[in-house]
Amino acid sequence: MELLMPSFGLLFWMTLVFLIVLVIMWRFGFPAVSKMVLERKKFIDDSLQQAFEAKEKLAHIQEESEAILQKAREKQAEILNTAKATHDTIVAKAKDDAREEANKLIADAKAQIEAEKSAAIQDIRSQVAELSVHIAEKVIRKKLSDDSSQMQVIDNLLDEISVKK
Repeated sequence: MELLMPSFGLLFWMTLVFLIVLVIMWRFGFPAVSKMVLERKKFIDDSLQQAFEAKEKLAHIQEESEAILQKAREKQAEILNTAKATHDTIVAKAKDDAREEANKLIADAKAQIEAEKSAAIQDIRSQVAELSVHIAEKVIRKKLSDDSSQMQVIDNLLDEISVKK
């Protein structure tokens, strides 16, 4: 029963020791614990603030990266359009140049063909004239072997000349 009902002396000393420990704790322990709790609270608040700022910076960086990506896409599209326009211009110029070169080659070929045709015709004419002269010379030699045939040829030529006029 002594455990359930302590004596007055034991109660007095226990209370006195409790009050001394309470005063020591109140004076030295609780301020240190409070200070540590406040420091911990401040550290947690600062960490939360830094995390919030980091989150905001991350969101800002993501917005900037999206803007940069969008600008890059626009620049890429612009470069592709410029390259396509340049390609089309070069192809069109190449086609025009090829067409002009083909037309020039065709014109040169036609001129060369015409010149060769004229030269061939001239050559044929000169050959025909030469052959005609040779044939006429042989015919005239045979026909003009006597004086009467010579006079007859001259008369025929004069008749032909007078008819043509």
